[in-house]
Amino acid sequence: MRLLPREEKFYGLFLKQVEIISEAARLLLDGVRAGNARMAGVATEINVLENKGDEVIHEIFTRLNQTFITPIDPEDIHNISAALDNVLDGMEDTAHRLVSYHIKTIPPNLVALSEIVASCARALKAAFQALERGGSVMEHCIEINRLENEGDLIGRSAVVELFDKEKDPITLIKLKEIYDFIEATIDSCEDVADVLQGVVVKNS
Repeated sequence: MRLLPREEKFYGLFLKQVEIISEAARLLLDGVRAGNARMAGVATEINVLENKGDEVIHEIFTRLNQTFITPIDPEDIHNISAALDNVLDGMEDTAHRLVSYHIKTIPPNLVALSEIVASCARALKAAFQALERGGSVMEHCIEINRLENEGDLIGRSAVVELFDKEKDPITLIKLKEIYDFIEATIDSCEDVADVLQGVVVKNS
């Protein structure tokens, strides 16, 4: 079932945004794996991608306001776009704070959560590609839901460990905020998946 035909501009814009998200997720993961020395450059690159993503979202909303007949419900297009925007914003916020808060040692749990973000980005890309070829969208959405649950477990464990082991209250506050941002990013990926699942049900 092709929900978004190849000729529809909305599909191309969604896929463009997902490509940007995938690149930002790859950069974030590379940065946290490499450590503090790499994060400044990563944050700058992600900021550039976030600006490009804003342009894509603006074009989607512009087209939405100018189009009377859309391939799917306009509200769904709006919700997907907003959630995709939140995913990219979350990565940009995470990278920015890692640099501006001068986090010298990046905790393993943050690396694990960044791996979840990267996996979610790959699943999002696969889901939108499945729309084009009439493949199964649901399996990718289910995978994102699974990843979000895994991220919740890692996030909860990370916070417990943070309060148990971190003696510096300022560092604790900084890291807790960064954990909140990256978990919100994963939640935004699930928001996209939830809307896509609703689209599939409505058009089946």
